[in-house]
Amino acid sequence: MAPPTVADRSSARRRSNIDAKPVYSLSHDILCIIFSFLDLFDLVRCSVVCKSWNNAIFNSELLRTFCMKHQKQEMESSSSFEVSASSEKPLLECLEEIAMERHKLALEEGRIRVSQWIGHSVRAEQCRMKMGLILTGVGDKVMRLWSSENFRCLEEYSIPEKLPLIDFDFDESKIVGLVGRNLCIWSRSGKRSIFPSRECTFVEGSCMRYFDPEAVVGCGDGTAHVFDMYSRRCSRIVRMLPGPVTCLCVGDDQLILGGSLHGNIGVSGLRSDQRVAMLRSRNTIGIKTMCYNASSHLVFAGSTAGHVYCWDLRTMKPLWESRVSPNVVYSLRHLQNDRSSLAVGGIDGILRILDQNTGTVRSGCIMDSRLLSTYQSGVGVVEERIGNRLSDETPIDAIHRRSRPPITSLAVGMNKIVTTHNDKFIRLWKFRN
Repeated sequence: MAPPTVADRSSARRRSNIDAKPVYSLSHDILCIIFSFLDLFDLVRCSVVCKSWNNAIFNSELLRTFCMKHQKQEMESSSSFEVSASSEKPLLECLEEIAMERHKLALEEGRIRVSQWIGHSVRAEQCRMKMGLILTGVGDKVMRLWSSENFRCLEEYSIPEKLPLIDFDFDESKIVGLVGRNLCIWSRSGKRSIFPSRECTFVEGSCMRYFDPEAVVGCGDGTAHVFDMYSRRCSRIVRMLPGPVTCLCVGDDQLILGGSLHGNIGVSGLRSDQRVAMLRSRNTIGIKTMCYNASSHLVFAGSTAGHVYCWDLRTMKPLWESRVSPNVVYSLRHLQNDRSSLAVGGIDGILRILDQNTGTVRSGCIMDSRLLSTYQSGVGVVEERIGNRLSDETPIDAIHRRSRPPITSLAVGMNKIVTTHNDKFIRLWKFRN
C-alpha cells in the first residue's frame, strides 16, 4: 500500500475536525434537547462546565421547570392541588431542598458501595472531606490529600520530625495542622511554615478547628487559644471549661464550642475572652466528639459511653438523648446545611445514620466481607465491596470484627461518607438512590 500523500493527510484532518465537532459549538436548541434528558444533579454539574452550557440550562428554565414539578408533587402529597406563583420558592432554595432530600434518602435507604484502599504505612486515624477531596493522616509522618472520585493521592505533606500530628483541617489554599505544641500551615503547593513558638506554644493542645481566617486550639487547662492565620498571632485566650477541652467545633456565626470528658460544653464567641454559656443535660458524661449545625442552631455531641446528645442553642436546652452504641462514640458529622441526617461512628465499627431532630437511628451499616472486585489505581489496589444495612434485631456481637473495625473518624459529603479505622485502610462509602 502506498504511503498517504500530503493531500490525503490534509483531507483526513478536515474529516476528523468535522467528525469531532466540539460539544460547546452545538446550537442552543440542541443543547436544551440534550439537557432535557438529564436529572437534577447532572444538570447542576453541567451548568458549571462553561458559560454556554450555564446559559442554556438557566435561560431555558430547565432547572426551574424541574423545581416546579418537585413543588407540585409536594403540594399534591399534602392534599393541595394548586401551585400559585406566591408559593414558588427561589430557585437555589428549591435546588438545595431537593438535594438534601435525596441525600437523606440515599443515606437511610440507598444501595451502598464501599471502596477501600491502603492510604498510610502505619495507620490513618483522622479524615476530613471537602470539595471532592479527602485529607487523612496521624499515624505516620505524612498527611495525604486524595481525590474522592478516583482515589489518587494528589498531594502529600510531611510532618516535622519527632512531633506528633494531633489534629488538622484544610481549605482551597492551605492545610492547617496542630503538631505537637505548634500550629503549622502548609500551602497547597507543599511549602510549610510554623508559627513562632512564642506565639503558638500551648500547655497541652488536644484538638483544633480552623475557620478562615482563624484557628482555634483546645487545651488541657480548659482554655481555647484563637490564632489569626495571617498575622500569626494569638488574638485571644478564651476560658471555656473547668477541665481539659477534648473536642471543639467552630461555626460560621462566630461561635466556639468546647467539650470535655466531664460532660460540659462551653459556648463562647470568637470575639470574646470568656465563656458565655454552658450546655449540659442531666446524664451528660464524657464528651468525646462534637459538631454544630449553624443552619438549625443544633449542637450534637458523642460520649465515651455511646450516647449522642443534642441541644438547641436558641434556648440553651437539651432536645434529645439517645444511646446508639454500647461504647465510645469517636466521631459524628453531617453535611453542611443538612437538617436531617447525622452520621455517627465509634468503637463498635457500625456506621449509623441518625435523625437530627429526634435522635432515632435510621440505619446501621457495615462492609460486607465478600470482595466484589479489585483494580489498580495510583494508590495501589482498590477493593470494591457491598455495604450491608443491619436490621434492628441483628446482635452486634454476632458480626465479625473484621467487618466492623472501630471508626475513629468520619466526614460526610453529598451521598458519601469517608471513614478511617486506626489502621492502614481508608474507606469511602457511596450511597445510591
